[in-house]
Amino acid sequence: MGRGKIEIKRIENTTNRQVTFCKRRNGLLKKAYELSVLCDAEVALIVFSSRGRLYEYSNNNSIRSTIERYKKACSDSTGATSITEINAQYYQQESAKLRQQIQMLQNSNRHLMGDSLSSLSVKELKQLETRLERGITRIRSKKHEMLLADIEYLQKREMDLENENICLRSKISEIERIHQANNMVSGSEFNAIQALASSRNFFNPNLIEAAGTSFSHHQEKKMLHLG
Repeated sequence: MGRGKIEIKRIENTTNRQVTFCKRRNGLLKKAYELSVLCDAEVALIVFSSRGRLYEYSNNNSIRSTIERYKKACSDSTGATSITEINAQYYQQESAKLRQQIQMLQNSNRHLMGDSLSSLSVKELKQLETRLERGITRIRSKKHEMLLADIEYLQKREMDLENENICLRSKISEIERIHQANNMVSGSEFNAIQALASSRNFFNPNLIEAAGTSFSHHQEKKMLHLG
């Protein structure tokens, strides 16, 4: 069954009235907070209990500033103050807050740099020291991480260069073996022709010398082609 509709009238029972006041007061404060956060509105709430106790909420620095703004807005409706002046005053207040925040950040930056420390207490100096130690720890960790990455890259590069060097040496050795084999084949061919000419006395010595010169030129051409 759903909750029945409650008649809005004064609760006669003192205990029930006090319990209802506490519950609805907390709900009202919660709604005021949600309105200020969700809608970025300036909210001020003032509640007096039947016993005269004060309950208040404000998302601004104080309720007084909101009340003053309310008074100026009301007086503006009667022609005393313009909306432009109210907005200007509001923006001046916001500007003052921002300047204060900037000043605090600048002071904190100077403290981190080791300047203007005379105004700090021992407790504040210890807190500053802790912040600096944590920052240095994070910086060193990041530096070591980058150094390890560089070392790993250089080691990999070194292995690649060594493999490339081995490959080049192998190619050079192969080329040298081919050159030596060509030299041995040319020399053996020339010796075979010379021996055949001597045994049969068929060629003139001058022809044999010319043949040797021809083989030499042939060898030089092979060398130039391989080079």
